[in-house]
Amino acid sequence: TVQHKEILDENLLRTSAWGEASPSNRTKHTAKTTQEWLQKKSLNVLEWPSQSPDLNPIEHPWSDLKIAVQRRSPSNLTELERICREEWEKLPQYRCAKLVASYPKKT
Repeated sequence: TVQHKEILDENLLRTSAWGEASPSNRTKHTAKTTQEWLQKKSLNVLEWPSQSPDLNPIEHPWSDLKIAVQRRSPSNLTELERICREEWEKLPQYRCAKLVASYPKKT
């Protein structure tokens, strides 16, 4: 969609550390106009499963983060952001690596 491409134009290239996009909404990323935009920008789009936690490795660390943040009960947006960053940094890298490694390889 036009709005989705505008979001990508304004944010993706500025925030993407590796120049790769991982779609969170498959239909928006499979739109012909979005595919053309991604190709024009020379971005690699990862194949991404449905939003099932069993198929989407990021769902597990997000859940861990949510629980950790709730335990600390932030009282305002600034505190929420600070706590999210602190708790995200505490997540063990080996856990994320293990989740990614467990994702079935497409043959």
